[in-house]
Amino acid sequence: MPDAAACLTPIEDAAAAERALRVDLAAAYRLIALFGWDDLVFTHISARVPGPEHHFLINPYGLMFDEITASSLVKVDLDGNKVEPSDFPVNPAGFTIHSAVHGAREDAQCVMHLHTIAGTGVSCQDEGLLPLNQTAMLLNGQIAYHDFEGVALNHDERPRLVADLGDKNAMVLRNHGTLTAGRSVAEAFTFMYFLERACAMQIAAQAGAKLRIPHDHVQEVVEQQSRGLGQAADLLVWPALLRRLDRLSPGYAD
Repeated sequence: MPDAAACLTPIEDAAAAERALRVDLAAAYRLIALFGWDDLVFTHISARVPGPEHHFLINPYGLMFDEITASSLVKVDLDGNKVEPSDFPVNPAGFTIHSAVHGAREDAQCVMHLHTIAGTGVSCQDEGLLPLNQTAMLLNGQIAYHDFEGVALNHDERPRLVADLGDKNAMVLRNHGTLTAGRSVAEAFTFMYFLERACAMQIAAQAGAKLRIPHDHVQEVVEQQSRGLGQAADLLVWPALLRRLDRLSPGYAD
């Protein structure tokens, strides 16, 4: 018997790919709410739809993250125009940040931006994220920094943001929050999990005695060991997170 997927027309194949992407992106919004990382209706996660148009999906502005479903996501182009009808607007600051990264990084299928207490707390520190522990060191060589320019409504900021991000997969937006990019929703979420957890650990450690930072050679070892993080995200972390979400917040795939 032929593989059913191999019998799909190009249009059907594209529709199936977008459907799967919508489900993953809606799941990411629900997981952000589940982890307590949401900020009312603000912050945003986007995912680029496969194809040459550079269309991407983003949250319907006005819905709480635990309300978002696959079908409610809004599809826009790089100019911020809705590609398909939606009753909801798009967060202007969200469009500025996400269109910048999607327009510049072909490898960034998913872009995630948060304003958590721990992440924003570290973004206000002059030294940024410190390599204090294993979690933080797994991001060694992956952290970029972008200076605060006000609420991200000015499109002129986009080239500076992407220049600062470069080829990195995690960014501290100074005095603002955190950002990650990934080749999949799973990868972007996993990078964000490690970034946010490292920030929370740093804030906790700074409440105690003098900080101890491991030697440079140990940091290099951990950086080498982190190379498989993206693969683990797709194969192990994401399926486990979806099972948890199915138990605690079903309906995201609708």
